[in-house]
Amino acid sequence: MALVSKASALMHLTKLQRKFRASEAAFVVLAAIAGAVAGLLTVGQQVIAHGIQRLFYGVSINRLSALGSIHHPWKLVALPLGGLLMVLFIRWLGRRRAPIDVVEANALHGGRIPFIDNLVISAQTILSNGVGASVGLEAAYAQMGGGFASILGQWFALRRNDLRTLVGAGAGAAIGAAFGAPLTGAFYAFEIVIGTYSPASVAPVMAAALAAASVTRLIGIDPYLIATTTGRGFSIYEYLAYAALGLVCAAVGIAIMRLVTFCEQHVQGWKMLAPWRPIIGGLLLIPLALISPQTLSAGHGALHLDLITHPALTFLAIVLILKIAASVVSLSFGFRGGLFFASLFLGSLVGQIFAGLINLMDIGFVIDPHDAALVGMSALSVSVVGGPMTLAI
Repeated sequence: MALVSKASALMHLTKLQRKFRASEAAFVVLAAIAGAVAGLLTVGQQVIAHGIQRLFYGVSINRLSALGSIHHPWKLVALPLGGLLMVLFIRWLGRRRAPIDVVEANALHGGRIPFIDNLVISAQTILSNGVGASVGLEAAYAQMGGGFASILGQWFALRRNDLRTLVGAGAGAAIGAAFGAPLTGAFYAFEIVIGTYSPASVAPVMAAALAAASVTRLIGIDPYLIATTTGRGFSIYEYLAYAALGLVCAAVGIAIMRLVTFCEQHVQGWKMLAPWRPIIGGLLLIPLALISPQTLSAGHGALHLDLITHPALTFLAIVLILKIAASVVSLSFGFRGGLFFASLFLGSLVGQIFAGLINLMDIGFVIDPHDAALVGMSALSVSVVGGPMTLAI
């Protein structure tokens, strides 16, 4: 009897798998399910990371980098403590192979990601961001969203190309949910994870992105929004100035990436100290945070604060240098995460500094600092992350 029931269940599963492989509409529904779950996973990871920040620093959501000063410097011991936890985490993993991220999975493994890899990357990223290292959570969002989609697609025995599309849709949906921007998430899937545009992938990717954004709205999560001026025209001189700003941001982004690579290569050469890199990195981040808390975490609160308060150019320049240093130290000394939001914050600083310098020259036109910040955000992020349409939208 049990064997008959098991055989019947396998037959039903096989029929279901064939249906999803053969029906385009069914595949879109599957992508929407993956997107909805990706949105929930994104919210869950945000809650955990902000809970860690609240535990160590006693701050509310997205406010760590917006602190005016560190009133209790002893709390910054969270940085080397987080480094110690990273060391223990790495030792616990032992000599296990490096985990596969979503981009690598789609490029080299046909979209297949072992579930444990999703947990490892997400846990390390959440821990790094939670203790205040200068990394963002977007890598964890995309990993868990794309990772769940990979597991779902493998369960339905999807074809290789369909699985790659589903993984991209899940990763993009997670990013779209994080920013409340479905189109941004969709283009993230096309440009960064799938790596190409195709008519066949438009419907599932958009369905996943819309499902993720809808789910987060339904449960009352406010998207990360940046208010700015709209509705005015721009002169040809402003367009030329923004083009120059784009070139400046490209140069800064290239310099950051080369600096990260240079530091990683040299730090990894420390044979005696290599296993303790995250602890050393945490100690190095403490003086940077004491000078300016805006170096902590990804920089959500700091970005909003600087756009609202319009600080002096000297202050913006100091924060820019410190934030670059914090990001380089965080990545090269073994903290996990990415520069997605950090590059947005850095770009906003470059844009505001650029606008301030142009306006000081009194050359016949002025640039709005908010507009320049938005241009700087997208331009510098493209030079670091890639995906020009993703960041433009």
